[in-house]
Amino acid sequence: MPFTPSSKPENTEHSPPSSRSVNNSAALNRSRDALGELLRDKKIPADVRRELQSEFDQLQAMLDKLEHGHIHIAVFGRVSVGKSALLNALLGEQRFSVSPLHGETRSASLAHWDSVSDGGLFLIDTPGINEIDGEKREQLAHDVAARSDLVLFVIDGDLTDTELQALRIIVEENRPVIVVLNKSDRFTPEQQKTLIAAVKNRLSGLIPGGHIVTAAANPAVKTYVRVNENGEEREEKRQPQPDVEAVRRLLWDILEREGKVLAALNATLFAGKLSDTVSKRIVELREDVANRLIHNYCTAKALAVAVNPVPLSDLVAAIAVDTSLVMHLSRVYGLPLTRKESGQLIGTIFRQVGLVMGAVWATHLVSSILKVSTFGISTLVTATAQGAVAYYATYIVGQSARQYFQRGKSWGAGGPKRVVNELLDSIDKESILQEAQEAIRSRLKNSN
Repeated sequence: MPFTPSSKPENTEHSPPSSRSVNNSAALNRSRDALGELLRDKKIPADVRRELQSEFDQLQAMLDKLEHGHIHIAVFGRVSVGKSALLNALLGEQRFSVSPLHGETRSASLAHWDSVSDGGLFLIDTPGINEIDGEKREQLAHDVAARSDLVLFVIDGDLTDTELQALRIIVEENRPVIVVLNKSDRFTPEQQKTLIAAVKNRLSGLIPGGHIVTAAANPAVKTYVRVNENGEEREEKRQPQPDVEAVRRLLWDILEREGKVLAALNATLFAGKLSDTVSKRIVELREDVANRLIHNYCTAKALAVAVNPVPLSDLVAAIAVDTSLVMHLSRVYGLPLTRKESGQLIGTIFRQVGLVMGAVWATHLVSSILKVSTFGISTLVTATAQGAVAYYATYIVGQSARQYFQRGKSWGAGGPKRVVNELLDSIDKESILQEAQEAIRSRLKNSN
């Protein structure tokens, strides 16, 4: 059901055709389904869900808002431009605090617009943007856009740079905006015309000209002279009635035409951003787990090779460790491989590193021969060096496989050669070998 005020303004355009109403309902249903799917997605790790709990709570609130057909309209602007007064004038009663003190509104507050026939419209007051620093002001603009389906951006003169910056942020969040030039009673009709033209010119390409209107939400008290029947004059001070009809009329038109779509669009955009955040966090967690896995396998293999007293058997063990690492990484990225497939992937990586891996295996072979020829006496001499080389080899295998899984079990356009070569160019071999030797010495020392 469209959002309609209890009394329709005169000379307002007729209601949109029924086909638009059907499309709006379809958009609302699609948005509702998308939010529900994201909330119920069992593939999201528990750690990620806990970390983003506040965002998921906000998503649930948006889903509830869609279910009940609610629309949220937020007012935004500098201190003392008359934001609270504008909302009070629209509501027809004093719901929000109006004070001559700057910064009276300290936090966002919400009121139900009772005069709307279906009871689904809420107005939100916000703090002034010029009493907080740039970073917090930008965050406030994002928060206002996230909470609202439509924004009333209130000014009381030509736009300041601060106002323009905040307005751009809200527009970039794809929220419809009505710019309200409040306190219009301070200007003559000619001055109003000139000022509106200047604002429209500055906002050209950002805000439609038809979305820039005037209002006098809390008109200044005027002095009237009354003359009685005896010709005596008496001054009388009265405050004119608020004039927010242009704002009310434009709001009605937008809500009549796009009410359901506004709520659906807002919720869908938020769900899309949350989905991107969840995906990014899952990737970050995977990367963290993958890097820890690679380090642990590198260290385990280095120690196994270093202390293995059986000649040549460490070559077999090295291959087994690398295969297990690749299988483990494949499960981390949700792309499980069999042992055979892991061995084939390792073979692909080995073929790309060529001389580097040749030197690695040559070191293994020489060390093993020394173990044979000296009946194991040289094991302690060769242990650290051989273990460090084993560490380095597994590091290359692990990081290459990690990039393969990052691409969804693909090497990309450049193939495995490009991926492995870029990896080799980016790492400091000597630093990794030194790290490996220190890890081996530390573990061997602690085991004694």
